[in-house]
Amino acid sequence: MPILILVRHGQASFGQTNYDKLSDLGHEQAVALGASLAARGILPDAWACGTMVRQAETLAGIQRGLGVPPTKDHTVHSGLNEYDFTGLLNARFADKDAPEGIHTDRKVHFRNLRETVSDWQRDQITAPPEMWAEFCDRTSAALTDVMAHKNAKITLAVSSGGAIAQMVARVLGAPNTTQIELQLQIKNASMTTIVYSASKGVAYLNAFNETPFVTADTQHLLSYS
Repeated sequence: MPILILVRHGQASFGQTNYDKLSDLGHEQAVALGASLAARGILPDAWACGTMVRQAETLAGIQRGLGVPPTKDHTVHSGLNEYDFTGLLNARFADKDAPEGIHTDRKVHFRNLRETVSDWQRDQITAPPEMWAEFCDRTSAALTDVMAHKNAKITLAVSSGGAIAQMVARVLGAPNTTQIELQLQIKNASMTTIVYSASKGVAYLNAFNETPFVTADTQHLLSYS
C-alpha cells in the first residue's frame, strides 16, 4: 500500500513578531530529518506542503538533507495550513483581559490554547478566524487530495501540529477532544505515517510523532514548539 508521511514543520519563531519562519534550530531539524530518511533508504516520489513559509522552508530543508534538488512540481494545499491560533486566542479574550504572556510565554500559551480549542470545538467562541467545522473540512480535503497522487508509493507532506492532529483523529475515527491531546504531543519536524488505498477509500495510522534524527548525540534537536 502507498505511504503518506506527514511532517510537522521544524521549530518556528515562537514569541517573535513574525512566527511564520523557521528558527535556526528549525532549519537544522529539517535537514536532519532529510538525512535520516536518506540513511533509511526512504525517498518520497511525491511532495506537498501548505502555503505557510515555515512549511515551505521545512520541505526545502528535508530535500537538502536527502540530497535531492528542490522539486518544482510539489503540491501546495492550503488545507495543510495550521489554524490561526493567535486569532483564535484573541477571539476568545476579545471581551476580557487575556492572561499576561499568552502569546510569548510557552506555558501560559499552551495552557490557554488547550482550553480555547475545547471551546472552539463546541462553537463557544464568537467570531473565530474559522469555524471548527471549516477546519475539519479543509484538513480532511487535504488528506484526501495528498493521498490521490497517482503512482506515488511514498508521499511526503509538510503540515503543522494542529492540522496533523486533526487528520490523525479523522483516520482513527476519534472524537474532537482527541485533536488537542494529539497536537500537544507532536514534536517539531516529526513524522506521522499513514498507509492507505485511495481506490478503496481506506487509511490506517502506521506510526505517530517519530523523530529518527534525535539520538543520544543530538538531543538538542528535540523540541515541541
